[in-house]
Amino acid sequence: MSQDWTEKYRPDRLSKIIGNPKAVADLTSWARSWDDGVPEKRAVVLIGTPGIGKTSAAFALAKDMGWDLVEMNASDQRTGDAIRNIALKGANFNTFGDGGYMSTKDGGRKLIVLDEADNLFGREDRGAVPAISELIRGTRQPVILIMNDFYEMSRKSTAIKTETLQITFMRPRTDTIVNALDRIAKSENVSVDRSALVKIAENSNGDMRAAVRNLESLALGRDMITEDDAGRLSDRIVRKDIYDLMKSIFREKDAMRARRMMMDVDETPEHIMLWIDENMPLEFRDRGDLMRGYEKLARADVFMGRVGRRQYYGFWSYAGDMMSMGVNVSKRTETRSFDRFRFPSYLMKMSRSKSVRALKGNVCAKLSVMLHTSTGRVSSDVLPLLKAMLKNDAELRGSLVRDLGLEAEEAAFMMDAKVDSKAVKEAMSYAKGVMPPAADEIHENAPEPKKEGPAKAQKSLFQF
Repeated sequence: MSQDWTEKYRPDRLSKIIGNPKAVADLTSWARSWDDGVPEKRAVVLIGTPGIGKTSAAFALAKDMGWDLVEMNASDQRTGDAIRNIALKGANFNTFGDGGYMSTKDGGRKLIVLDEADNLFGREDRGAVPAISELIRGTRQPVILIMNDFYEMSRKSTAIKTETLQITFMRPRTDTIVNALDRIAKSENVSVDRSALVKIAENSNGDMRAAVRNLESLALGRDMITEDDAGRLSDRIVRKDIYDLMKSIFREKDAMRARRMMMDVDETPEHIMLWIDENMPLEFRDRGDLMRGYEKLARADVFMGRVGRRQYYGFWSYAGDMMSMGVNVSKRTETRSFDRFRFPSYLMKMSRSKSVRALKGNVCAKLSVMLHTSTGRVSSDVLPLLKAMLKNDAELRGSLVRDLGLEAEEAAFMMDAKVDSKAVKEAMSYAKGVMPPAADEIHENAPEPKKEGPAKAQKSLFQF
């Protein structure tokens, strides 16, 4: 079986990475800093969308520097123990050689790569964030973390935000992808029209890996690819279509075209409604246009509500008419915006809070079992008060972690602290019986209580 083209033509040197010369230069400079010992920034975070060369750059760097490579990706078990056993074990004073670990002097350096480091989920990857923070702070070998959403990970760990070098990879331009695809096609003895290469590149929306795979799929069993062949590719990225739909609804005067385009977009009516709601105040500057547009959007929302209540999806058609044609004809002025359409802020907030909501659900489930009540009651009545109590009671923090069996991430959620903060570490240590919780500063200088003799035992609830 022939090798997949994405692997066959994966860049094996940093000089072959396309479209990101500054990122490559920064990565090379960081790697060279290891020649003089352990640098200030021991770890690098490669940030960017999927398919633009982050992982390839890490692999190519290892080859350029002559370093061994240790990789952990999303298919591996990445619990705290697994990261410590695989990454931390060789990241301090040892390195890999033939047959196992050996000294750094004998074995040389190795590059530790954690791919999709922001793709960590609950129980499957429990304890991973504290272990990654420990790795960043204590490693004596170069470490690369690869992630798409740096913002989300930086909220979980101070070390990831302040003690790493962040390098951002940008989407390569269309003409850069076209030139790369042309070289691959010639190497495979496939004749491809220039216009076909442009279509493949535009369809990929900056994802080089997707572009190579599309080229390979079109070349299967043939030695020539035309523009018509490339035109049969379905749009891979939904956002490209949704932007076209927004343009048709807000900036063109063809209501029927807007309706047809809405039927072709691979998105749910609920998501399209969020897009329209986010962008309408920016596109409809006239108050009358805005009022009429929101009247149509409100009517669409009524039909969407009836879909949910009656389970009759025929109402989607009426909602679609209101959202597309109704909003389109609501604009009667000639004002026009040239700003880029905005992604719905609601979806962004929900995406960024996904891990927090998962942690909250886990904590509420554990508390509900302990308190013999519902998770809803815990969430609304118990959780806010308990979190306030934990701020001033170190002993209660340790006891809660121990009794509920909280993971470090869950404990950090309860304390509104980062997972590698001092308070979380003390609570986890106390839960394991390693050390007592630190006394709160507010009580350090408190006067000794007055001795009033032995207290009498209370015999009943009514004896005070």
